[in-house]
Amino acid sequence: MTNNHELMCRCGLSHLSAQLGVNVVQVTEVPAGAAQSWRRSLHGVLGGLLGFVAMSAAAGVLVAVSVTPVVALSGIAATNTISVFENLPGYVNIEPLSQKSDIFATRSDGTVELLASFYDQNRIEVSWDAIGQFAKDAAVSGEDPRFYEHGGVDLQGTLRATATTVVGGNTQGGSSITQQYVKNVLVQKCELITDKRAHDACYHAATETTPDRKLKEMRLAIGVEKKYGKHDILQQYFNITGFGGTVYGIEAAANYYFNTTAANLTLTQAASLVAIVNNPVKFQLDKPASETNGTANGYAANKQRRDYILREMLRYQKITNSEFDAAVALPVEPIITEPSTGCQTAAANAYFCDYVTKILQNAPIFGTDAATRMLNFRRGGYDVYTTLDLDVQNAAVTTMNQQVPKVYAGGDVGAVITSVQVGTGRVLAMTQNKDYSQDPAVQATGANYTGINYATDFAEGGSSGFQPGSTYKVFTLAEWLKEGHSLNERVDSRRKANWGTFQDSCLGPQNYNKEGFNPRNDANESGANYSALQATVGSINTGFIGMAKRLDLCGIRKTAEAFGVHRADGNPLSQSGASVIGTNEVAPLTMAVAFAGIANKGVTCSPIAIDRIVGPGGVEIPVPPSTCTQSVDSTVAAGMAYAMRRVMTSGTGRQSNASTVPAVPMIGKTGTTDSAKDTWMSGASTKVATVVAVVSLTGALSQRRQFFGRDQIATARHRMWPVVMSVVNAKYGGDAFDELAPKYIPPPVVVAPPVAPPVAPPVAPPAPPDAAPAPPGQ
Repeated sequence: MTNNHELMCRCGLSHLSAQLGVNVVQVTEVPAGAAQSWRRSLHGVLGGLLGFVAMSAAAGVLVAVSVTPVVALSGIAATNTISVFENLPGYVNIEPLSQKSDIFATRSDGTVELLASFYDQNRIEVSWDAIGQFAKDAAVSGEDPRFYEHGGVDLQGTLRATATTVVGGNTQGGSSITQQYVKNVLVQKCELITDKRAHDACYHAATETTPDRKLKEMRLAIGVEKKYGKHDILQQYFNITGFGGTVYGIEAAANYYFNTTAANLTLTQAASLVAIVNNPVKFQLDKPASETNGTANGYAANKQRRDYILREMLRYQKITNSEFDAAVALPVEPIITEPSTGCQTAAANAYFCDYVTKILQNAPIFGTDAATRMLNFRRGGYDVYTTLDLDVQNAAVTTMNQQVPKVYAGGDVGAVITSVQVGTGRVLAMTQNKDYSQDPAVQATGANYTGINYATDFAEGGSSGFQPGSTYKVFTLAEWLKEGHSLNERVDSRRKANWGTFQDSCLGPQNYNKEGFNPRNDANESGANYSALQATVGSINTGFIGMAKRLDLCGIRKTAEAFGVHRADGNPLSQSGASVIGTNEVAPLTMAVAFAGIANKGVTCSPIAIDRIVGPGGVEIPVPPSTCTQSVDSTVAAGMAYAMRRVMTSGTGRQSNASTVPAVPMIGKTGTTDSAKDTWMSGASTKVATVVAVVSLTGALSQRRQFFGRDQIATARHRMWPVVMSVVNAKYGGDAFDELAPKYIPPPVVVAPPVAPPVAPPVAPPAPPDAAPAPPGQ
């Protein structure tokens, strides 16, 4: 006869079995001879068990689905639990995981080179086929031997673990692989919460050791099993699981701990990695100084757990006896391979990498603000393919290292090289004479370290800019031609302190006589009556001041802005008489973009550093595009090209031009600031523009009076620019520029006043033959 307790149990058990989707064995009879002993031994265990869970909901479920006589002791708890269980969420989705994003450069042969990776969690999601069989067997054998038999909850394992916890006092897991996966999913959802208080509360709820949390985990695990196949669950388990520190997923773990892939893990390597899953802090292999799990003791803790997993694999016939014997005899030998994390790992390409990250922080596709965008990028698993041309970049890096020291005893010297493709705005090269670090502690170790990118604007991680000197004169040249003046037209270009009033349609007439505005020429040329062409070829300061006197200072500024020129610190360009000869602080990249615009028939394209972004699953993400605008009419650009070509062939740029091989038509302009504090060489072919600047970072030094070894600092620009452009010309070639020859304008005719005929000087009579010679000097 069935008593009331047994009937209650059977109803609850049958209902729960359907809910769980698993086979539940009912024990309704106990052999008479063993009944008293069985009940007596169970009474002690279950007394402790019920005390441990305090007749909780989880205890009711576990007991209800295991042994009928025990449930008879607490049938009401089991019934209530079933009701709670039915009302829990049914499943969790297998969703994309947080994984690292990578930034690449493309080689000439089409292959890519990793510049840097970014992540909160170092994870690389892999497919089922990319995980080796040893790893799969090790995980199932060591963590959940009945994984392919149960429906999400291994009741046998759970009861065993609970009983062991109560009797032995040591907390046991007992969670199935599916339950572990569910727990990790819930934790990952917490990791996406940026508010610390909310994050901590979420994490506590997902990991707290309570029967209620365990019950929810079981319910979700059952739902996962109903929705997904075993291979899908095990694959995602491998991808989501933590392996110590910031290492997540089997692929990243294989890379990090053994310098291999998940597909190529050996038997012992696979077992060691699965061992880490059980307790990452205890078993991880990147603490060689650990007394319990380090080099000195052969990573004893990991080996003990590894060998247990190997025994389980043998027990479940996943490996042979000979494989087992050979495996346990092997030591644990990690090959720690640090992942590429952050731009500092990009070495000589780090400053370009830093520039790319600043672009990403400004890309709305990644979020509403810079912090959110970078966080989403670090978690999103994006592949970013940049515009960096490694051939051009390597040439820039090599010549920079050869010509400019990272630290110079004579002063605080900085140098930068950057190249931009004409017509596209693609940044092909960006390097400087410093080692990259954003860590103040590292920066404090030497003046060779800085996190400031000398090539870019302050808002893009750069400096507040550098005075470009005479390279800025090209914008006055552009305005001169725009206003209908000829290259052959001459101006009063004598040096003087009373230049008078300059026209300014924005700020009103400007007069600098009281300030003693009296610029001199670099070689102290008199500059009495230079043409615009002569002033450009010879870089005559007073010639350009004289040109500006016939123009509108506001118009010169607007023409510079039309070429994308702006101050690096974000303030408006100044438009004074002094600014005509290059006193605005600008970034070298800005000048490279402008010179590319001149070379592109007056069409300037804004700089871009990213060609493609590929998201998870191969989805193409829109990239910030280059915007091309007509800065000046093509005829104006042709006139500029005519003058700037002659700067290279017979003017101040001829040293750079002559050293560039192969030779293609090139335009250019040099720049030297007061006292030779900064020197520039800016120029372009029809394919690529390159800017080289050697600058005083703090203080001032005369580059013409100081030397790098035996070489004058002032000429370093002419030693570096040709190296880069030689590689550029060999790879990209170069066409003839559209050049507009200057109209001939005769020099002004000066009518001289009448002049009286000269009067012959008196002739002294001849001296007597014996006269003495005149004293010297008379």
